[in-house]
Amino acid sequence: MMLGIEAYWSDFKQPKYLDPYLLFATIGLMLMGLVLVTTASINFASVNFDNPWFFMQRQLIFMLLAVFVGLAVLSLSSQFFYKSSTVLLFVGLFALALLFIPGLAIEVNGSRRWLPLGLFNLQPSELAKFTLVLFLAAYLQRQQAEVFTKFFAFVKPLIVMSAYAILVLLQPDWGATAILVGATAAMLFLAGARLLWFMLCLSVVGFLMYLALSIEGYRVARLMSFRDPWAPEFIHGAGYQLTQSLIGVGRGGWWGQGLGNSIQKLAFLPEAHTDFIFAIAGEELGFAGHLIIIALFSILIWRILAIGWRAQCNNKLFEAYFCYGVATVFALQFMVNTGVNIGLLPTKGLTLPFISYGGASLLISVLMVMLCQRIHHELQQEVARG
Repeated sequence: MMLGIEAYWSDFKQPKYLDPYLLFATIGLMLMGLVLVTTASINFASVNFDNPWFFMQRQLIFMLLAVFVGLAVLSLSSQFFYKSSTVLLFVGLFALALLFIPGLAIEVNGSRRWLPLGLFNLQPSELAKFTLVLFLAAYLQRQQAEVFTKFFAFVKPLIVMSAYAILVLLQPDWGATAILVGATAAMLFLAGARLLWFMLCLSVVGFLMYLALSIEGYRVARLMSFRDPWAPEFIHGAGYQLTQSLIGVGRGGWWGQGLGNSIQKLAFLPEAHTDFIFAIAGEELGFAGHLIIIALFSILIWRILAIGWRAQCNNKLFEAYFCYGVATVFALQFMVNTGVNIGLLPTKGLTLPFISYGGASLLISVLMVMLCQRIHHELQQEVARG
C-alpha cells in the first residue's frame, strides 16, 4: 500500500548515480521543447492572450515543476512504486472517470480530455500511461510464471487495460488508446506470453477498433484523407491539418527557414505548439532539426532499454518491465506524432513528449524518466557495495 513513505525516503541526502546519456537526452529535449513552444506559439499567444510569451512562460513553469517532481521521484525507492502500483492504478482510473461528470471536464472540439487544476489542465490519459505501465510491471513480476502457462493470468492485465482504454476512447482519444494498447502488448510479449494467445488477443482488439472507426463518419474521413489529403473534397476539411503540416516540412528543406521564420504558425497550421510542433521544427530548423530530435529520442529510448536489460539480468523484474513499458510509451508516442506530422499516419491528437506544450505531458514524462534513473541508481548502488 502507499503508506510509510518515510521508509522509502531514507537516502534523500545520499549522492545519486545518474545515467549521463539519459540525463543529457532528457534535458536536451526539454530545452528544445521550450525553444520550439516559444517560436510556434508566439503569434497565437499575441492574438489570443495579448502576450506573445504566454505559452513560453507557462512551459518554463512546467519545467521547473518537473524538476521538483523528478528530484522527489529520484529520492524514493522503486519498491515504493511497486507497493503502490495497485493504489495508483485506481487513482488513474478515478481521474479518467472524473471526465464524465457533467460540468467538471473541459471540452474542446467535442473531446472531454482535460480536468482544470488552476495552473494547468490535467489530461488523465497522460497519468494513465504511467499508472498502467507501473501496474503491469508489478503484475508481471508477481505472475511471471503464470503469464505464459495460464490463459487467465495472461488475460487479467488485458481486462485492466480494456477498462482504461474504454474510458479513453469515450473522451474520445484514439492516439492515447493506441499507446495504452501498444505498451500493454509489448510488455506481455517481453514477459514471454504465448504467441498464439498474443496474436488472438491482438486480432480481437484490431477488429473492435475497426468497428469503432467505422461507426463515426469523421474518423472514416480522416482515414480517407490520409491517403490523398490534397484531394478537393479533403484539402479544406479532413485533410487540412495534414496539408498545412506537409507545406511546413517541405518549406524547411535541409536547413530550415531559420528560428522564428515559420509561416505555417501564422494561423495556417492548427495546434502548431502542441500536436504539430514537429512540423514547425521542420520548417524553421529543416531536416537537420528533425535529425537532432530523432537523435535525442533515440538516446532516451536506448538508455531506458539498457537500464531495463541490466535490471532483468539482476533478476529485478518489476524494474525491468517498467523500463520496457516506459521505452515503449515514448517510442510509440514519438512514432505516432512524427508519423502524423509528415503524412505517414492518419491525423491523431497526440503530443510529442518533452517538446509539445503541456504541463501534464511534461510532468508525467519526467516522472517516468526519473523513475528509470532511480532504477539505474539502485543498480549502481549494488555494484558499489560489491
